[in-house]
Amino acid sequence: MELIMEQMPIVIRSLNVGFLQTLKLFFVTLVGACPLGLLIAFGSMSKFKPLSFLTRILVWIIRGTPLMIQLLIIYYFPGLVLGKPIWGGGETGRFIAASVSFILNYACYFSEIYRGGIQSVPVGQEEAGLVLGMTRRQIFFKVTLLQMIKRIVPPMSNEIITLVKDTSLARIIALQEIIWAGQSFLKGSQGISGVIWPLFFTSVYYLVCNGVLTMTFSRIEKKLSYFR
Repeated sequence: MELIMEQMPIVIRSLNVGFLQTLKLFFVTLVGACPLGLLIAFGSMSKFKPLSFLTRILVWIIRGTPLMIQLLIIYYFPGLVLGKPIWGGGETGRFIAASVSFILNYACYFSEIYRGGIQSVPVGQEEAGLVLGMTRRQIFFKVTLLQMIKRIVPPMSNEIITLVKDTSLARIIALQEIIWAGQSFLKGSQGISGVIWPLFFTSVYYLVCNGVLTMTFSRIEKKLSYFR
């Protein structure tokens, strides 16, 4: 017990640094994937057949392959083909590659949620808007979008909570997120070796983060209950 108490400050400091990297990857992914997912959804619903076909092929490939494989390909493949890494070196390069991988992956998942939400709004409401003299742009932002948001909150919340946990996959390219930080004490790269208890501490960080997200999305659902 005394040994654990002595190691505690080092472990907590390292886990905090790893968790900040995890949060950084999480927020960058959200900021990039949410708007990109909407663009992909529009592409998949486009009446221009080549665009909708290519978009759906992209979504099929990304959703049908593991995120871990995508991380490895995006990080290593350009360097093997071009002879030098395009992402740069060190932690910054690994973070950029991880961000691109996560944004592309989650944008494709979000696009299907967006598409389902948009298509679930009755067509009659768009027709009624056109009769009232509204433009399609006005109908989308003032009628369709608000109802779509209400419908997509539950599935989006599930994906976002999953994203928090999926950030741990970034350690496959040696990004020093929180799981990497906890595992480093097992390997001895932090001056402490053969210690497994820091890995259990990492679950507390995930539980707290996901608990905050769960409460936040519950509040959002209640705020949007006026659509019922």
